[in-house]
Amino acid sequence: MEEHRLIKRAIKGDEQAIVMLLERYEQGFYKIAFAYLKNEHDAVDAIQEMTYHCLKKIHTVNSPEYLQTWLVRILINICLDMKNKQARFDLQEQVEVESEETHPLELADVIEQLPIEQQELIYLRFFEDLKMKDIAHIQQVSEGTIKSRLHYTLRKLRGMLIERGER
Repeated sequence: MEEHRLIKRAIKGDEQAIVMLLERYEQGFYKIAFAYLKNEHDAVDAIQEMTYHCLKKIHTVNSPEYLQTWLVRILINICLDMKNKQARFDLQEQVEVESEETHPLELADVIEQLPIEQQELIYLRFFEDLKMKDIAHIQQVSEGTIKSRLHYTLRKLRGMLIERGER
């Protein structure tokens, strides 16, 4: 209940309340940013950018119970923007050299091969442990759609892991 009051104060513009909430959610934000950007400095930059957006636009949040999902959505959008900018400046061509040696399976490497929308589902559901309804709110689709997409994504991921394990 205390958090709900704190969120209401933050929405009304109480900077101290905003800071307290951001500190509470900091670990989760860092996990999300790092999962997307794979770099500590970029993750911290993304969180700083999200904090700036939060301070400027927190008054636009309509439902206090969705403040955290609103912040997560902002952070994800910032991370995606940063990834797209990095991709544009990445001038090196990556050539995969297949060898006959067996390499340990890296789940993160396999997840990274999924389309960004599917990566987002995996990170939100399993790394951030968000509920289906919260993910649906973040992505602005129905809960049934999220369940369907997640089922398809997990089936695809399982197939990729099996295929990779056979090589």
